[in-house]
Amino acid sequence: MKVMIIGGFLGSGKTTAIQRISRQLSDAGKRTAIIVNEIGEIGLDGETLKSPGIMTQELTSGCICCTLKISMQYTLQTLEEEFKPDIVIIEPTGIAFPGQIREEIEVMGLSELSFAPVVTLVDPGRFGTEAKEIPRFIETQVKEAEILGINKVDVAPAEIVMATEQMLAELNPEARVLKFSAKVGDEQFKDLFIHLALPGIEKPSQEKQNSIEISEVSAHSVLYTLSSCGFNPEEGRQFIEESLQTIRDKVREINPDFIGHVKLSLKLPSSMIKGSVTSSEEAPQVEFIPRKNEKLEIRLLSAITKIPKDKLTGIVESTLEEKLRESDVSFKKKEQQQHGSLTKISGIMKKK
Repeated sequence: MKVMIIGGFLGSGKTTAIQRISRQLSDAGKRTAIIVNEIGEIGLDGETLKSPGIMTQELTSGCICCTLKISMQYTLQTLEEEFKPDIVIIEPTGIAFPGQIREEIEVMGLSELSFAPVVTLVDPGRFGTEAKEIPRFIETQVKEAEILGINKVDVAPAEIVMATEQMLAELNPEARVLKFSAKVGDEQFKDLFIHLALPGIEKPSQEKQNSIEISEVSAHSVLYTLSSCGFNPEEGRQFIEESLQTIRDKVREINPDFIGHVKLSLKLPSSMIKGSVTSSEEAPQVEFIPRKNEKLEIRLLSAITKIPKDKLTGIVESTLEEKLRESDVSFKKKEQQQHGSLTKISGIMKKK
């Protein structure tokens, strides 16, 4: 069983990259499993990564490099025994330390275990702000990587990409730096796939750190079930976009330079609409995913730097509830269990 750890700060494009990599592996006949870690109580990216032939599991309510180590061990052991994957891709929460995750897995006693090079993805458009907001945290993520992927080069100015490449080389001169767009799936992205086939190199053990404390990130997630919904796809897109804009603007009043992410999804009968905002300056990004859904629901996951959790909770919930009332949509908030070891199977296993 080979483990691929693909990390990076909140909003760096991990889910999109993993989605492409897992499909390529599955198409090549590799039994592939994905472990998605969300800091909030509710998972959201597992739904996006859901695909026939790929087992997807979510670990929520914490970070697998510190507070959810036992849950990760149980999940890996269960996958090894029941699914027998060739490849396990781990998408840590954006505040995790990928090198620390590898160290924890190495001592779990799993049989025939190997590692791909540890990857940290970087959004060049926000890298300077990230280093300013939480310098020690970002520096640790970069230094623990064997491959540094400068993502989103299709939308970042060339001079920003060059400056980011220079800063990364100074922080970690031993790492291989790759530049690509996971969203486009360009030729450079294929280089990442090729390098992941190589064996990873064990790095010297580092002092264990609590990523949640160091990151200064507050997180909150919420789920609303909808008993009736008159949204058509275009109205759903507008709801997602306006809600994210309002949340962004309200958070910006507290921390004008915030980074992190706010992810919002709406399940309609024949599609899922997803949107996200990853910084104070970014416009909402919205996408449609064709999919039949039995349940109508809204999920929101937020993780933002330097904002009190009670303020974040109030902003996201009041915004969504006000927008739902304006749209004459009947809804009910789902109460969440307060724990740190929720494991949710959200994928489909298909025998080859």
